[in-house]
Amino acid sequence: MEKIFLALLVFIPATLIAAHILAAPSVVFLLSAAAIIPLAKYIGEATEEITAGAGPALGGFLNATFGNATELIIGFFAIQAGLVSVVKASITGSIIGNLLLVLGTAMLTGGLRHKNQKFNKTSAMAASSTMLLAVIALVMPAIFVQTAPLAGGGRVTDLSVFVSIVMLAVYGASLLFSLRTHRHLYEDEVIELEPKWSMRKSLVILALATAAVSWMSEILVSSIAPAIHTLGWTPLFIGVVLIAIVGNAAEHTSAIVTAVKNRMDLALHIAIGSATQIAIFVAPVLVLFSLFFKAQMSLVFNAFELVAIVLSVLITNLVIQDGESNWLEGLQLLMAYAIMAVAFFLHP
Repeated sequence: MEKIFLALLVFIPATLIAAHILAAPSVVFLLSAAAIIPLAKYIGEATEEITAGAGPALGGFLNATFGNATELIIGFFAIQAGLVSVVKASITGSIIGNLLLVLGTAMLTGGLRHKNQKFNKTSAMAASSTMLLAVIALVMPAIFVQTAPLAGGGRVTDLSVFVSIVMLAVYGASLLFSLRTHRHLYEDEVIELEPKWSMRKSLVILALATAAVSWMSEILVSSIAPAIHTLGWTPLFIGVVLIAIVGNAAEHTSAIVTAVKNRMDLALHIAIGSATQIAIFVAPVLVLFSLFFKAQMSLVFNAFELVAIVLSVLITNLVIQDGESNWLEGLQLLMAYAIMAVAFFLHP
């Protein structure tokens, strides 16, 4: 797998060349998307080296945080370009992608090697309840608009800002819960790992990969609008599926590797933790960031996106409520994701 990601690095110079010679926007879009995948992976790997032996809580938190740096960076450039609908779609895609695609793949691959994999039920349900709270925060603005159609845009903005601030407070509280007051719930699988890289090397790779992601993201975003016209894909599909998969590369790899090693607690915290951070950290930050630009972003998602998020959270809660997983549950999550992905592709 390492050789595959090394090979994918060739897309970085390919993207720069394509952008320089003014190649077709669809080509530039696909090349830059491919270039971000290995960079996101190296961000995750450098983070793992830095937090080697830190345990499921801190390790999962840092993996999810730096993995979501990709979505955050892409979101910043997209808002600057006025592509708010793509940003919202990528938030939707990141949430359902982490809950269904990443977690499903981790459970499937881990379950094929280990008959049943157990994890801390209390910590898992705490994470899922936070995710459910995030769903409430995302649903209420849409319900507000539907039930108060005469309300001005100013009120919608005010509600979005207030909800964003509340969600950031919940994010802080969840960190306090997992890293301080109830840290013991997340330390059942603490394994001391010997770092392969020095701290200096890890920090350098993390910095370079993050800078490169920013560069590729700027090129990616600049090619989205013309690529949509050329490829005939909708902004909804590009945001929900393509950009979300690109941004989730780091979490996907980390969750699979840890699940195969029978560290399902860590795999679970990477997948659910990343989805939760998208909802209660990335989305609110992007809403507040957009206030400084003409194209402001609200937390009003369309009904199709909201239904997908709600159903993803519900099936994830059902799968993890018994404190153990197997390959069939992973397959079920993947099939749910496949159904949603095709629906978003066919949605006009």
